[in-house]
Amino acid sequence: MSGPGQRGGSIGGEAVVSGPAQREGAIGAMDGSVGGMLSIVVPAYNEQDNIGAVYERLSRVMGQLHIDWELIFSVDPCTDRTEQLIRELCDRDARVKMLRFSRRFGQPMATIAGLEAARGDAVVVIDCDLQDPPELIPELLARWRDGHDVVYAQRRTRAGETIPKRIVAALGYRMIKRIADVEIPPNTGDFRLMSRRVVDPRAAGTSKYNRFWGSLVIGLNGIVGFSRYPLHLISLLGIVLAGFAFALATVYVGLKLGGVGFPVGNPTIVIVVSLFSGLQLLSLGVIGEYVGRIYDESRHRPKYIVESRYGWDD
Repeated sequence: MSGPGQRGGSIGGEAVVSGPAQREGAIGAMDGSVGGMLSIVVPAYNEQDNIGAVYERLSRVMGQLHIDWELIFSVDPCTDRTEQLIRELCDRDARVKMLRFSRRFGQPMATIAGLEAARGDAVVVIDCDLQDPPELIPELLARWRDGHDVVYAQRRTRAGETIPKRIVAALGYRMIKRIADVEIPPNTGDFRLMSRRVVDPRAAGTSKYNRFWGSLVIGLNGIVGFSRYPLHLISLLGIVLAGFAFALATVYVGLKLGGVGFPVGNPTIVIVVSLFSGLQLLSLGVIGEYVGRIYDESRHRPKYIVESRYGWDD
């Protein structure tokens, strides 16, 4: 499977689909004859222009598969007609459901909420902006039936994205690949399929979203969440800069003893102070990222708060 804007990859313990998607392993088989169900989770925020198109394309694709399915929209409070349009879909189609949060928790938490609410034997996560084609879901299912638990969608191109987002994505994936303790396939977004045995631990564990800062924050979370390298980098920078300062002092002493004239005074003081102040702030900032995560875990606050649910019998 290939084509512009699609995703692809290789198959192993975790699989990657060539075209718009990559995959990891799954167990069992799912089809309508054995009563299996597929859940589709769609995080949404101010997506009134896409809701109808997403529903129509997903309905068309799922209608060809002859399996039971449900569509769960995880919605941050919107300022447009997104929620109204989804409620209308819930009234028309019992398979459509909506989770509305009490405030904006962001796309990652919206995805987790959808995973926790999903009832399917497998779950597909897809963005609402249709940059990930729903027509690839049959291939994700086929790989899942082959025995993969997770099927990633891997981009072959990033056509249609802004230049800043492309730069952030390229640098972020390259850095994560170099320093992370776990392997994260490059150019893989949220579009993926996960089996039930993967969804349950992930759910129990710890677009109209801003395209630049959102990517930057997610990339930072990937670096800090999967690697201790930044802490090691602080020590390394401290050693290097301390050595540089010692070497600079040695050169100054040598020049002074040799009678060579050189600028001294305020400029030198400012440079040295700024250098070490920057190092201290950098170190505190990186340490603060880890301390902040410890603080978040210690509060035991809910990851999200669902204000209302539509489409469920209860």
